[in-house]
Amino acid sequence: MATPALSRSARHLLSDEGFARVAHLVMRDNEGVDRALAERIVDEALKFVVAAATTFGRRLRPSKTVDMGWHALILHTEMYRQLCASVDRFVDHRPEGPETLKRDADTLARTMEAIREAGYEPDAYLWGPLADAEIHAGDCMHSECTEGGSACAAPPPVA
Repeated sequence: MATPALSRSARHLLSDEGFARVAHLVMRDNEGVDRALAERIVDEALKFVVAAATTFGRRLRPSKTVDMGWHALILHTEMYRQLCASVDRFVDHRPEGPETLKRDADTLARTMEAIREAGYEPDAYLWGPLADAEIHAGDCMHSECTEGGSACAAPPPVA
C-alpha cells in the first residue's frame, strides 16, 4: 500500500487574516524575524498543535523557534480555541521550569515524527539544532543575513 503524501503546510487551519495576524505578532515580538520566516514559524506551530492534539502518551515540545509561533497563536485566544476545537482537543501550554527543562534531539525527533503521523512534513530547518538554540536579536541564528545585516532570514524551505 502506498504511503499518502504529507502536506507541506497547515496554513489552511487559519483564515488568511488570522494567519497574517499571528505572523505579524511573531515579527513584532522577535526582532530580526522577517515576514517569510515568521510565516514558516507559524505554519510549523500549527503543525505542532495538530500533532500534540492527535498524539497521546508521548511528550512533545516545539523547538525554541517554533515556540515563538505557538506563543503567538496562544495569544490570539479565540483563534487558538477554534483551532484546537477543529482538531478535537485543546492543547494546553505547560511550561517546564529550569530544573526540568530537557532540550534534546530525541524530543525534537519524536515531535517531528508525530507531525509526520499527523499528515504534515516538518520544516527540518525550524526543528534543527540552530532552531533550538538560544535566540537573541543580534545572533543571526536564521543562517543568512540580508546585505545590510540588520535582519536575518532562514534558508528557503526545501521544495
